[in-house]
Amino acid sequence: MLVFPSKEWVDSFVEKLNSSPEFAEAGENWVGDILFVVDKDENFPRTSCVYLDLFEGKCRRFEYHDDCAESKMPKSEFKYIGPYKNWVRLINKEIDPIQGIITGRFKLDGPIMKIITYRKAAKEIVNVAATIESDIQKEKKTTTI
Repeated sequence: MLVFPSKEWVDSFVEKLNSSPEFAEAGENWVGDILFVVDKDENFPRTSCVYLDLFEGKCRRFEYHDDCAESKMPKSEFKYIGPYKNWVRLINKEIDPIQGIITGRFKLDGPIMKIITYRKAAKEIVNVAATIESDIQKEKKTTTI
């Protein structure tokens, strides 16, 4: 089981993202990069960052950093920033990525209209993240009849 966030988790995420036909279709016109910032909170002791260079439905470059010092991070068109606990809720699909911005659970640095234009691609990014078995994936409840 992978730990979120970690280099191994990001490696798996990007592999799945690049093989997702749904993301390829939804992001076919998206050209730009985004930095996901997982802020420390009471459940997570550090701030970590994931950089994605998105190009027409694929991620052509990515980086993971446990230390998000400005000097180490690539410049990006967008920053999507939130505390660890909200990232857990996002990946577990309890928060929609656009609604997360509107409700203040996440902060967006960058042109919000572009993100809204590519909201389907943003949702596909979350859908792919939700498929990765990790320490934050919510347990599936099964019932017997």
